[in-house]
Amino acid sequence: MRLSQGRERPLTVHHLNQLLLVCSIVLLVAVAAVRISSRSGLPSLLVYLGIGIAMGQDGIGDIHFDNAELTQVIGYAALVVILAEGGLGTKWTEVRPILPAASALALTGVAVSVGVTASAAHFLVGLEWRQALIIGAVVSSTDAAAVFSVLRKIPLPARVTGTLEAESGFNDAPVVILVVAFSSAGPVEHWYVLVGEIVLELAIGAAIGFAVGWLGAWGLRHVALPASGLYPIAVMAIAVAAYAFGAIAHGSGFLAVYLASMVLGNAKLPHWPATRGFAEGLGWLAQIGMFVLLGLLVTPHELGDDIVPALVIGLALTMVARPLSVVVCLLPFRVPWQEQTLMSWAGLRGAVPIILATIPMVQGVAGSERIFNIVFVLVVVYTLVQGPTLPWLARKLHLGGDSAADLGIESAPLERLRGHLLSVAIPAGSRMHGVEVAELRLPAGAAVTLVVREGNSFVPLPSTVLRRGDELLVVATDPVRDAAERRLRAVGQGGKLAGWLGTDGPRTGH
Repeated sequence: MRLSQGRERPLTVHHLNQLLLVCSIVLLVAVAAVRISSRSGLPSLLVYLGIGIAMGQDGIGDIHFDNAELTQVIGYAALVVILAEGGLGTKWTEVRPILPAASALALTGVAVSVGVTASAAHFLVGLEWRQALIIGAVVSSTDAAAVFSVLRKIPLPARVTGTLEAESGFNDAPVVILVVAFSSAGPVEHWYVLVGEIVLELAIGAAIGFAVGWLGAWGLRHVALPASGLYPIAVMAIAVAAYAFGAIAHGSGFLAVYLASMVLGNAKLPHWPATRGFAEGLGWLAQIGMFVLLGLLVTPHELGDDIVPALVIGLALTMVARPLSVVVCLLPFRVPWQEQTLMSWAGLRGAVPIILATIPMVQGVAGSERIFNIVFVLVVVYTLVQGPTLPWLARKLHLGGDSAADLGIESAPLERLRGHLLSVAIPAGSRMHGVEVAELRLPAGAAVTLVVREGNSFVPLPSTVLRRGDELLVVATDPVRDAAERRLRAVGQGGKLAGWLGTDGPRTGH
């Protein structure tokens, strides 16, 4: 299908049917690719980019697409959805202890990374300072989706996963501000003015995010919607509204949507499992559409001259800038060197840098096409190198092999009964295997009411021994719902003796 040739014709129902067919096929292929990527260890973003390239002008689809402005707009919209989905899945209890470290990585770490990478781009590759600073800022944003698509099957210390996730949610905001500032007409006269603008925009975005999230959660708890299917739509609408309010107020909309979603995700909203599933589906759809579009935008036959510069800049970023930023930021927090090493290597770049590389193209910066090509090659090559090796490195550093797999727990509210129904899946690596029901020692007001084992359901006795692969239904009253979930997770991580000496579960620090 060649879109750039032939005279223009009005869009008809037949054309719409063809477009829907193509979109359906792309989505089905992309969904199937998730399975392939999970088995091969490659982040799914590379598969989606490959689909876009295959559909492009150098591929079998022969679609000519070069609208950087449209790509940027759609990319921003997709990032809002992805950040909202990430915020909804972020647990405040896990993020709170590592919030200072993650904030340092998102601010000071970005500054260190920009300085080192820009210097390498200028002195080693020969780029002008403006182009070098743009590339340094663009590639300083990490992508949690790329990291956790590789490590989803490897349990890691909560401090590592929490820090990486929070960093990726926080660092998009300052990076976007830097890229826009470096891409605007005229030089940045005073660095302290730029720093002040970044701090002000982050403060405005954070205030709006917390306010919108709190008001939205309060409203959803006190306003009964006529259908349960409206709750997921309302939650996503509130998250998107946080971005809009933040951007209109000249604050960081990306930080606002992430924080508002995190507040909503920890607010015990009605019909939460349906909301979480809806948001996760939208997040996947946004990632697929965004990566395919970015693959369409790139012109593979023009990348040859930029491969070596991309490799040089990527080497400086991966081996110098990222480790240095991690060491500088985490030194005050006394993080073990093993965790610092893993977090240094886990600084994967995904969709965000490629989308941000369209900003100088839209602004008309000289050499912006080369900037986009360098960033594209850098992201693809170093994701291919880092992605498959992350699980191996985690095992070598002894940060995953001995940890028990976390339980899968979903909660459905029993509103009229003032209780909750917890669905608990016991994975293969859980230490709940071999524990008797009575040894769970759930708080008063919570009880295991049903066990599903190998397709058969039965009501357990206190002496029933739980096994890997079991699914439990636990009923808990409102006051003890959180305590019951904490206890279940503690037993899943520490076995029957978890909490015996007064602790609620395994420690996250080392």
